[in-house]
Amino acid sequence: MLSRMAKSTKAPTPSASNQPEVRFRMRIRQADAVAIGPGKIDLLEAVREHGSISAAARSLNMSYRRAWLLIDELNRTLKTPATSSETGGSSGGGCVLTPVGEKIVRLYREIEEEAARSCSPQISALTRMMKR
Repeated sequence: MLSRMAKSTKAPTPSASNQPEVRFRMRIRQADAVAIGPGKIDLLEAVREHGSISAAARSLNMSYRRAWLLIDELNRTLKTPATSSETGGSSGGGCVLTPVGEKIVRLYREIEEEAARSCSPQISALTRMMKR
């Protein structure tokens, strides 16, 4: 059976390192941009956890500029922004998910979980074909 682990949906990780790992990596493209994808979802979850883009970027080993550009690209593709930022100051500003951002994360993770459940027999059949 497949389950959600850490920040992606994948098969349970056995103790042996040669066991297959399955991940669902859905992307929604708009024009030339990935509007919603696994990296942006991970970043939104990190913003939720850390309360700022810079702290979220550090937690993902990503530059602040890259994180900011991803958040900006995401917000520009949406009718309503996924995040709300406050400018820096003595307290350093911050960033939080809007209700839209929370819904995007929830829906994305639900899709991953449903795909894992729906495809479990096929995934099991494929992974049984692999060397152990």
